[in-house]
Amino acid sequence: MKLSDDARRLLDAANIAHLSTLQDDGAPKVEPVWIAREGDRVLVTSDANSLKGRNLERDPRVAISIVDFDNPYEQLLIRGRVVEVRRDDDLAFLDTLAQRYTGAAFARRKWKQRAIYVIEPSIARHYRSPLIHNPSV
Repeated sequence: MKLSDDARRLLDAANIAHLSTLQDDGAPKVEPVWIAREGDRVLVTSDANSLKGRNLERDPRVAISIVDFDNPYEQLLIRGRVVEVRRDDDLAFLDTLAQRYTGAAFARRKWKQRAIYVIEPSIARHYRSPLIHNPSV
């Protein structure tokens, strides 16, 4: 599917996403991830041997939630599936993400098998609420 300009903007910024995978008993597992975009596909990375990586290998269906860093009332909700897994043994992709999110290369360099998961969205819904984020201190 073609992503909207708003979806692309949220994916291209340093916004933390929440990725939901399915465990072998069908229960969802959700965790925050760094995220990127390649055309209309979404990219996340993980150690392929982690629970997240094993979940994605077994069942490629995912859901992703992203809120804008500056306005948490702007959101992007994605459902889709992993359509490709790429190796990232030299951590080039992870370093690109780390540079965007932290301003430096990723400090932890030892991984058994680093992977990039390419996700094809089937649904991508953007919404901006008229609420103003102004929490009291």
